[in-house]
Amino acid sequence: MGSQLLRCKNIDQLIADAEDPEKRLKKTLGWVSLTALGIGAIIGSGIFVLTGTAAAGEYFQAPSILHAQVLDLAVNFLRGGSTASVLMHGRPPAGPSIAISFVLVAIACGFAGLCYAELASMIPIAGSAYTYSYATLGEIFAWIIGWDLILEYVVSNVAVAISFSAYTKAQLLSFGIPLPDRWSTPVWESGHWTGSYFNIPGFLIIFVLTVLLVRGIRESAKANNVMVAVKIGAILLFLLIGGMLVHPANWKPFAPSGFGGIVTGGAIVFFTYIGFDSVSTAAEEAKNPQRDLPIGIILSLIVCTILYVGVSIVLLGMMRYTTFVSGDAAEAPVAYALHTLGASHFAQTVIIVGALMGMISSLLVFQYGQARIWYAMSRDCLFPKLFARIHPKYKTPHMSTWVAGFAVGIPAGIFAVSDVADLSNIGTLFAFVLVSLGVIILRRKQPERPRGFRVPFVPLFPIIAIVLCGGLMTGLTVITWIRFLLWLALGLVIYYLYSRKRSTLRGENT
Repeated sequence: MGSQLLRCKNIDQLIADAEDPEKRLKKTLGWVSLTALGIGAIIGSGIFVLTGTAAAGEYFQAPSILHAQVLDLAVNFLRGGSTASVLMHGRPPAGPSIAISFVLVAIACGFAGLCYAELASMIPIAGSAYTYSYATLGEIFAWIIGWDLILEYVVSNVAVAISFSAYTKAQLLSFGIPLPDRWSTPVWESGHWTGSYFNIPGFLIIFVLTVLLVRGIRESAKANNVMVAVKIGAILLFLLIGGMLVHPANWKPFAPSGFGGIVTGGAIVFFTYIGFDSVSTAAEEAKNPQRDLPIGIILSLIVCTILYVGVSIVLLGMMRYTTFVSGDAAEAPVAYALHTLGASHFAQTVIIVGALMGMISSLLVFQYGQARIWYAMSRDCLFPKLFARIHPKYKTPHMSTWVAGFAVGIPAGIFAVSDVADLSNIGTLFAFVLVSLGVIILRRKQPERPRGFRVPFVPLFPIIAIVLCGGLMTGLTVITWIRFLLWLALGLVIYYLYSRKRSTLRGENT
């Protein structure tokens, strides 16, 4: 059993399996579509919501060690042998220095992105970090990271679907079209029943996107390209209109909580960068993966970083960071700032449409990526083979796409998700660490294998990625770590009771 747990899949065999006519996916994506997939995933609701939240900080009604950062607990314990002083009412505000938070997170993601680019060019197979871990670290690590990625994609999209529902409801109400609360709000929130029946808008948007994804990646990519163009246009319009409403006095103090606030802000806004790794899940459907995947990953990161920094500087120049602590200003800071400062109705409408397009394109790409994880794990028999079926007409993994759709749509219709950004963050950072480690291992084990892209200064750059991503993980809260470890424990139970016995590697061993 021990040899099976740490046994790696042969890369040549992985590539050969992907060419099986019964399981082969249609190759239709070029570097433009791959870059648009990355931008579509990265720029979602976060740029319109989390910028204000991270700048203003977060405040809880009661102090709790569960809301404390793991790093703070460790430092205080080492200094004084106690963690009593770390009981927190919230997170310190980053203020206008949130722009620096975006840059620091982009640097951390950039090092990880280089590692993704190398492995994606070497192993152009669906599954992203799951497949890379299977080829470098062994089956048990592949299972852990695959299970972790499912958490990342599900939790992220449940959160965005709920945000989409609330945003759509508010905008329809502004046009005199009210949606009944019983059919447009969570059924379960803050530990109690709300009296609602089902959040239909949250479920419906996932259902529609699932149908689109089943029909084909070409159609999905075209729809995503259009939505990406719309939301980039909306962001550029905000920068133009908002730039004329900036009051430089609002940028002072620039960093009200010092470097600690910048780091904390980075831990919050990291959620907005999740998605560039989704490009690597499209490896099997790329026309020229060795060239186009690295371009898509790196270019999407660069474009999104520039837009994020621009939005944060303009937004926090328009209004003082303390404005975004709570209420409408916290829930929709960009729209609130434009409305309060008297921007034209046209500009406000375009921003609203851009926000909606941002959410929809993010949902589309994450649903796409999640389905490919289910598909890849099913092809290795770690999940039931049913999920690896390819649609005879559309050549898409239709069963895994439907499973991914209901895994997100049903919770989005029932629950209100709190702290989901952090839960998704920790899962993604964990994946980045393993991918960076995989680059180091493959450079030692298979130095001569052709690479369409090579990370410079190995092992230095991958080690920097590991340190930076691990550091961001320590900036997350205790309750986030507890939930993450419980999810991994559940995954290990499923692995030992089901997946280990049915794995294709076990069949090879016997």
